Amino acid sequence: MDNNNILPVVLAGGKSKRFGEDKSQVKLGEKILIDYILSELIDEFEEVLIVANNPIKHLSSDNIIKIEDFKKNLGPLGGVYTSMRWAKDKNKSYKWIASFPSDTPFFNKSIFNSFLKKINEKESELFFMRCNEKRHNIFGLWSIDLIDQLEKDLETGSRKVENWANKIGVKTINMTFEKEDPFFNINTKEDLKKAEKIIND
Repeated sequence: MDNNNILPVVLAGGKSKRFGEDKSQVKLGEKILIDYILSELIDEFEEVLIVANNPIKHLSSDNIIKIEDFKKNLGPLGGVYTSMRWAKDKNKSYKWIASFPSDTPFFNKSIFNSFLKKINEKESELFFMRCNEKRHNIFGLWSIDLIDQLEKDLETGSRKVENWANKIGVKTINMTFEKEDPFFNINTKEDLKKAEKIIND
């Protein structure tokens, strides 16, 4: 799997209802939350896309491009479709979209590289990570060839990533970790406190 064929996309278009404010912008340690994942990606790829519907702060880099959802309130599936459409409209040569959430400060590029090494492109057009029997539907690798089906299903009301992936057919790649869960994501203020404790320990 060649990184040049992959467009990494950070999905930051959520409403952060449980958090009470845009969680991608909250400070954790020395950085805002979205910058944790961005700093893992910018040296690995020529371009990194952020899909966000509000003005946001983020790491300053010529490699980072921010766009808005083509249509609001479609959830992460809409963000993935938006990134596929952007790649097509810009005549990019990417074959895959790699999706990442904006709220997982402990995920790192070595995990993603291990994920890629376990992938056989001929087995599926959609791959998700699994850790400790939990499938992480936002950490995915999506073939751009899925764009037409995704567009059609969004138009007919598909919204849940899990349901759509199950319908299309998804291959899960198992990842194992002995220490902290690198997929720990921040949904609430309590989660932020837990993350602060992990960073400070």
